Amino acid sequence: MDPKFTEIAQLFERFKAAFARSDFDTCSNFLSQLKVKLTEFGSLPPLFQDTPNAVKELTLARDIYEHAVVRSVKIEDQDAFERDFFQLKSYYVDAQDRLPKSPQEYPILGLNLLRLLVQNRIAEFHTELELLSSAALENPCIKHAVELEQSFMEGAYNRVLSARQTVPHETYVYFMDLLAKTVRDELAGCSEKAYDFLSIKDARQMLLFPSDRELLAYVSEDHPEWEVKNDAVYFQKAKESAPCKEIPSLQLINQTLSYARELERIV
Repeated sequence: MDPKFTEIAQLFERFKAAFARSDFDTCSNFLSQLKVKLTEFGSLPPLFQDTPNAVKELTLARDIYEHAVVRSVKIEDQDAFERDFFQLKSYYVDAQDRLPKSPQEYPILGLNLLRLLVQNRIAEFHTELELLSSAALENPCIKHAVELEQSFMEGAYNRVLSARQTVPHETYVYFMDLLAKTVRDELAGCSEKAYDFLSIKDARQMLLFPSDRELLAYVSEDHPEWEVKNDAVYFQKAKESAPCKEIPSLQLINQTLSYARELERIV
């Protein structure tokens, strides 16, 4: 066995042990070392050299990057997720004819779709969808993300929030919580523009909270400019604080008349 391969495999086992006990600081340290050591394998992207241990090296590297993606979700680091996912994606796309399919491929592809949806990168979401095979589109992890996007675009926010209870993979919970906050922020923005105030009951239903306590916690943390009194949530305070710009109507009329006279002179 190649001593380089053995060394990386042993280091990866230490990484997985730290991962299993949720010691993510140690995982980050091991992951940095693993990424550096993987550069010594010529069989990996972008070279794809046909070495004697190419399949084993590709499989090990793919496994490392899959764990890296999941680690980024565990530590709630979206930038790390994006970096690790694009390093991993090459193994799913460019090395698919060299390796057996990974059982983690569809869950991770679905997780990336969910991330794009949370970040409102809808064009990239559909670009990624177009690259998937028909078999992938039938996978529950991919279908979950597609159905979420459809519900979000239709404004069926209750379906978006209830989908958290039926996530196809436990790693999806982080992005589902972010999506729920995005939905509620959207509803909150519409509510404060449409109403001066709402009763606590109506506000709870409007923002799709299961309890008054969660509604009040949301108002306290995310909208301190709102006022809660007399069993109601008042948005007027937020409206009054927004600057109101006066439209210079007389100036606009004079400019329009001036343009008309100039056009008439030209004609």
